[in-house]
Formats: sequence, structure tokens, C-alpha cells
Amino acid sequence: MKIVGLSGSIVGRTTRSALNYTLQAIQKQDPTIETELVDLAEYEVQFADGRHYLDYTGDTRSVAEKLMAADAIIFGSPTFQASIPGTLKNVLDLLPADGLQDKVVGMIMTAGTAKHYLVGEHHLRPILSYMKGHLLQNYVFVEAKDVFRGEIANDDIAMRLERLGEDLIANTKSYSQMQMEREAAYAF
Repeated sequence: MKIVGLSGSIVGRTTRSALNYTLQAIQKQDPTIETELVDLAEYEVQFADGRHYLDYTGDTRSVAEKLMAADAIIFGSPTFQASIPGTLKNVLDLLPADGLQDKVVGMIMTAGTAKHYLVGEHHLRPILSYMKGHLLQNYVFVEAKDVFRGEIANDDIAMRLERLGEDLIANTKSYSQMQMEREAAYAF
């Protein structure tokens, strides 16, 4: 099983910190799971222009291929202007419309204040659902005050991130089993 965490911005550290914590928790829960953090701050991604993702080159293709090869993805997004950042939307635009089909998807939303706790529900969830991702019921909202010097400083947030990892693992295993049973039902 491969789980990718995508940090959907080129600035800030809170989202990356929350994703790092969650991916480390997943590794502690099951060391056989391959995890990878894709931080858009480390890539130069072109603007999506309608091409198939395999027609891009360099970092753009690399990011798209990592997401398409994952069994599960945790989308981490800060809140900019009461919405998701354009860098994250651009990456989603690079993928096919059904690019999240057969993938379990989790969300971590970060913001400076609690006023933006529904941004994930109203801006990111509909896109991920449209792209046919199997979304976890709950997501984790992290305020800037919950992270100190790149570390999760709020025990409640730490527990919720660990639970997100547990749920992602359990749902991915369950979905994989259902897929195998469905494919075994066909005699060819």
C-alpha cells in the first residue's frame, strides 16, 4: 500500500507539519506501508492546460504520477482567501476527471483562525468527490496555534491526525479487499 500526503501550497509550514505528523503516525501503525510527502514548495509545477498528465514533463509530471500511483492520498490545504490555494487546484486540474477513482482520500485543512473550518467541506470535498475519490467521513482542521516550531503542539489535534491515519489505513485495506472480491467474481 502506498499513501501520499500532498501539501497543497508553496508557502507556510503548518500544513506540511500536520501531514508529516500524520504520515509518521501511519508508519508507526504499519511500517509496511510506503508513505511519501509531496510538498508543492519543492516542485515547479506548470499550469494545467488540458493536456493528459502524462504529456507533461519534469516536476509537473512527477507530481501527477505520484498521485496517480497512490492507493490513498491525504490532501493538506491551507486556507487562502476563504478557499483552497490555487496551487492545489492547479494540481487537481492536472489529473483526469476520474483521477481519484479507486483511491481513499483524506483531508487536512489548516488556517490561521477557526473562522475557516468549513473551507474543506465547501471547497475541497466537492472537487475530490467529483474526481471519484472515496473520501473519509471526517477531516482534521488545524489552526496555526496548534503547531509550534513545526511540531504539533495540541494533543487533541495529534490524536485526531493519528485517527485520520488509522481510518485511512482501514478504509484503504477494506476497499482493496472489496476490489479483489469484485474482480474475482468475473470468470475471465
